[in-house]
Amino acid sequence: MRLEEPVEELLRTLASQVLGSLVHRYGDFARCEDAVQEALIAAGDTWPRSGVPAHPLGWLNTVAARRYIDQVRADGARERREWAALDAMPRDALVAPPPDAEPARDDLLELLFLCCHPALTVPSQMALTLRAVGGLTTGEIAAAFLVHEKTMGQRISRAKQRLQEVGAQFELPADPEGGPRLPVVLHVLYLMFNEGYSASVGPQLRRPDLTRQALHLVRRLHARLADSGETAGLLALMLLTEARSAARTGPGGVLVPLAEQDRSRWDTAAIAEGTELIARTLATRPLGPYQVQAAIAAVHDEAPSVEATDWPQILALYEILERLAPNPVTTLNRAVALGMVRGPHAGLALLRELESGVLAGNHRLLAVRAHLLERAGEAADAAAAYRAAARLAGSLSEQRFLVQRAAHCAT
Repeated sequence: MRLEEPVEELLRTLASQVLGSLVHRYGDFARCEDAVQEALIAAGDTWPRSGVPAHPLGWLNTVAARRYIDQVRADGARERREWAALDAMPRDALVAPPPDAEPARDDLLELLFLCCHPALTVPSQMALTLRAVGGLTTGEIAAAFLVHEKTMGQRISRAKQRLQEVGAQFELPADPEGGPRLPVVLHVLYLMFNEGYSASVGPQLRRPDLTRQALHLVRRLHARLADSGETAGLLALMLLTEARSAARTGPGGVLVPLAEQDRSRWDTAAIAEGTELIARTLATRPLGPYQVQAAIAAVHDEAPSVEATDWPQILALYEILERLAPNPVTTLNRAVALGMVRGPHAGLALLRELESGVLAGNHRLLAVRAHLLERAGEAADAAAAYRAAARLAGSLSEQRFLVQRAAHCAT
């Protein structure tokens, strides 16, 4: 059954909250995830026919807890040692909460740090978090990591098994700011937000459920770690980026590039909050990559037009960012800024450095090349590059935009 979009979005939004609550209650990540999936299936079957309950989160918590208990009992029938563990469990832990009971605490941060446990490799930490906290499908995560779906499924399964083997605890680490997990947590939230802001696959350009979830988690993390400059920088970056979301699509959901957006539709309150936050953080904290990216976003958001944008400052910030955290995507963005400051041919020359690297054949590299060729007046080559980028893009919205640009250049 194909769910109606409001129901599907509601289930996707609540899934990670239910999983966090269940893992906090019972501690068994793998069984809890299975129980939550069964509860979501039950809701998907029941709600379209009987209506969404008055307390959907409580409903899901109740069904998931019952499914978990059923799993434990069924496994215990096969393995007697698990009966002992079940008998040792406090009696009140076996009673599911009433359907109208909302959890008193938000367990998502604890779930986030659990997924980023140091016993896991960094790629496994990221994949498991995007699956459990972000609610991405295995296929969507595989697309973000540029690997096959089967490979990603095996990686996630091994990660869950590893957490069980090491007895990972559902709790925040003693020193979350200074420990090894915070950079991974921030990077995972960054990936989650980016996937929500520009979906890698599917008919829609955006997945607002992911951007909201990422912003919610970063806000909570910033509240816990007020002295972390990079946490503040990431929050500012998300605010300044999300502020432009209403103007990113036109009729039919087609992508509207930054240069053509109606800036009167930008969220001025989010821009003011993000700008104030990054200005304060840059003045008081050691410089980090997320702070630099937020500073770049602030320059864009404060400019009344593309022509009035301080492109030399943006170029200088990208050069700083490359020194702090070398990355081919940063170089790709620097090529755009370089083209605005020193002309499109300078940007094209920089792109040639990326053609033999990990972005070779990537649609974003081809799209930037097409943009610079178009600005250089080489319309035929630009149209060919736009068409090549469209063939490789996973997002239908991006495909439509690139095809339109190709047609414009060809006329």
